Amino acid sequence: MAEQFLGFDLSTQQLKALIVTADLKKAFEAKVDFDADLAVYDIVKGVRTNPALGEVFAPVVMFLHAIDLVLKRLQDEGADFSKVQGISGAGMQHGTVFWSAEGEKTLASLDADKSLLENLEKAFSNKFSPNWQDASTQEQCTAFDKALDTPANLAVATGSSAHHRFSGPQIQRFRENQPDAYAATSRISLVSSFLASVFLGKVAPIDISDVCGANLWDIKHGCWQETLLALAAGEAGPDDLKKKLGDIPEDGGARFGNIAPYFVRRYNFPQSCQIIPFTGDNPATILALPLRSSDAIVSLGTSTTFLMSTPEYKPNPAYHFMNHPTTAGLYMFMLCYKNGALAREHIRNDINAALNPTTPTETWDNFNTTVLSTPILGQTNPATDPAHLGIFFPRPEIVPNVHAGSWRYLYTQDGALVDKNSSPETAAKWKSPHDDARAILESQFLSLRLRSRDLVEKQGSLPAQPRRVYLVGGGAVNPAIALLAGEVLGGADGVYKLDIGGNACALGGAYKAAWGVLRKEKESFEDFLGERWNEEQFVKKIDRGYREGVWERYGEALKGFEGLEGVILGEGVKGGG
Repeated sequence: MAEQFLGFDLSTQQLKALIVTADLKKAFEAKVDFDADLAVYDIVKGVRTNPALGEVFAPVVMFLHAIDLVLKRLQDEGADFSKVQGISGAGMQHGTVFWSAEGEKTLASLDADKSLLENLEKAFSNKFSPNWQDASTQEQCTAFDKALDTPANLAVATGSSAHHRFSGPQIQRFRENQPDAYAATSRISLVSSFLASVFLGKVAPIDISDVCGANLWDIKHGCWQETLLALAAGEAGPDDLKKKLGDIPEDGGARFGNIAPYFVRRYNFPQSCQIIPFTGDNPATILALPLRSSDAIVSLGTSTTFLMSTPEYKPNPAYHFMNHPTTAGLYMFMLCYKNGALAREHIRNDINAALNPTTPTETWDNFNTTVLSTPILGQTNPATDPAHLGIFFPRPEIVPNVHAGSWRYLYTQDGALVDKNSSPETAAKWKSPHDDARAILESQFLSLRLRSRDLVEKQGSLPAQPRRVYLVGGGAVNPAIALLAGEVLGGADGVYKLDIGGNACALGGAYKAAWGVLRKEKESFEDFLGERWNEEQFVKKIDRGYREGVWERYGEALKGFEGLEGVILGEGVKGGG
């Protein structure tokens, strides 16, 4: 019998499921769209909201309904669950699920003649799961940032400063606002471990990577952080919350146990099917390809996300560190920017309108031509011309934490930063929107390089830089963006377009399940996947990456770019033209 492996992705708006064979070829896939398929739960874009309090949450029973529905749809596609030997997957990070004691008992004795919804609709002390978009916990975040004296200390301990969506502040708020419901809580899952629990038939441990999205786990020491547990737990004390959260296994490929009998009887899964730790959606993304140390993924969507696997743990309040989901000793470094495609589109539109004021278009041809015809850093003569450095934020940004605005500066040979609006002479040296086109791409990639420069490693005889840069998302097809990625970030082995479809998290989960079941003793996930992964199917080299001399010029400009961020942050510069 050919072995198969099932991966899930429980996101805000959908539940996706995907089955791969032992050689990692996709066999079946299905999805449930919450708005289209489960509108009965009174959700919009997968959630309910209470804008007055900044609350964003989803009914937990909707997730249960979706599990049954997506399994049926896989069967309708021809999937034979009797072949599935392992299950893993991903859940949206930071969401929490609160089990009651009665719910725990019910989970262990599911009735195969009833749906999951019918079995477990009363299993939760909180009927709702706070969503990662929730912004109701500012008071709790302030307390978390102060608990270890500074946000920087909190980041050193937990990998991040306090954020509204993180599970620690969310747990504290639930306890404070609904003390009786919190007291009735027997166990607390993240969305990922909730999904694993359903298939396991008991509350599953939280994954070693996903736990880092809680502001409760001491990453360097591999244990719960007692001061932060005490803050979240209140009078009940840290030991009580520790019991609710459970132990965290270090091995991301550990076998939690056999699938619950419910799924054997109702869906014909084999009794031998193993449940492997489910992780968060961002960690699952890096499992969808054999990402090596110092490889980087740049997601160029509405926002910009930068993911990298690194052996270095160098946390900072401006970004996130997590344990790697499969490989002990590695960490996952993540940057997330609100401003990505939107900022690029604004300048694209300005250029199109300037060239064709009567019939402006939304094509990228003029933008790309402008980028490619503009010299590096806007310097026709690098020895005498100042570098053009800009920051473009149509939305308030968190990296760095500033309000919306645009800043255009000239960086001179003597290290001075001069606002281009400071005089008619300097204004004439920056022609908008023409000079903005290259400047915005340089700005976005310089910010990534600035924050990852201490984490990359030397690549043979080349300076420290990413080994490979993988571009995903809508911007990955743009040749000008690919060129600038290589020029600014480098990439000793080049820049690649990564196309693994819209199911990257579910795919990473299915790969994780296969590794957990099939791996040889001490076989790493990267080696396991590398032997089986068909690179030609998913990856295309689109730029050569590192260019000697060019990369070094951007290294010099990095000093000015860091200074420009400091000017904006330190002097409260208003967004100008």
